[in-house]
Amino acid sequence: MSRSLLRRFTANPITARRIANYRANRRGYWSTWIFLLLFGLSLIAEFIANDKPLFIRYDGEAYFPVFKTYTETQFGGEFDAEAAYDDPYIQDLINEKGWMLWPPIPWSYDTIDYEAGGAPPHPPSARHWLGTDDQGRDVMARVIYGFRISVLFGLLLTLFSSLIGVAAGAVQGYFGGRVDLFGQRFIEIWQGLPVLYLLIIMSAAITPGFFSLLILMILFSWTALVGVVRAEFLRARNFDYVRAAKALGVPDRTIMYRHVLPNAMVATISFMPFILSGAVATLTSLDFLGFGLPPGSPSLGELLNQGKNNLQAPWLGITAFVVLAIMLSLLVFIGEAVRDAFDPRKSLV
Repeated sequence: MSRSLLRRFTANPITARRIANYRANRRGYWSTWIFLLLFGLSLIAEFIANDKPLFIRYDGEAYFPVFKTYTETQFGGEFDAEAAYDDPYIQDLINEKGWMLWPPIPWSYDTIDYEAGGAPPHPPSARHWLGTDDQGRDVMARVIYGFRISVLFGLLLTLFSSLIGVAAGAVQGYFGGRVDLFGQRFIEIWQGLPVLYLLIIMSAAITPGFFSLLILMILFSWTALVGVVRAEFLRARNFDYVRAAKALGVPDRTIMYRHVLPNAMVATISFMPFILSGAVATLTSLDFLGFGLPPGSPSLGELLNQGKNNLQAPWLGITAFVVLAIMLSLLVFIGEAVRDAFDPRKSLV
């Protein structure tokens, strides 16, 4: 069933042309696969960088510390608390009757290495591939977790702000008149507000968190697509098929959703990768200023701030810069490929 649907989808000449145009942009095409690979690896960050073993075989039984919490007494210890697997005493107890399988990076984003020697930050070594930050936490682990948070935050922000923006632009463009007039005046005032300063003030007034920060940023980012969608609906509202649907008594919401919205979605989808890159950059800026995610969260902006405050540790700033440069460049290249795919002037098929 899925194969037949895929054949029908690709058999559409318009869809085939868009796929061909997307693949023709080699830079954007390969950027898509690289970004998906990096994002996919970050989604399983707990299996790549963690201070808990992936698997333990002890006394003939299997344990999975990544999914479940085990006490020290279950491995022959003395305390009825969660086992500290980096403790040599616990490791010896487990190795006496079994073995452990560790992830490639035996550090989580919040693990402090007290045995690294010397004062942090520590330079890159075999123990810490990208060194440690000023609190002795592994930079590689924080980059992997920070990449995941940044992309997930940007995707959620892009999704919800696009839904609100498309709905607002559709209502304005379809009904026009006073609805469009008052809507445009409100958006002009809303866009004129100093967004960054308001976000800083609100972040200082409430306890920062992932979802609270997401809601605050949605309040000021939903206007990005209003103008594009509004223009498409203003243009399509006078088409013959729209007038015919109105004459037949088709409800306005059905006309907007079924007949006009597909035309507006072409421009909307083309803008989404650029909105995503802007969302990631905004989150990084807030984290850099200290008004973003809660302290201790794996954040690329916080890593940039550490690089600024620790010029004697250049690996901090260089790592954050390289990761952000690669991430944003991939998103921009993907956006260019999507734009080419939906460009009606390109006809490779």
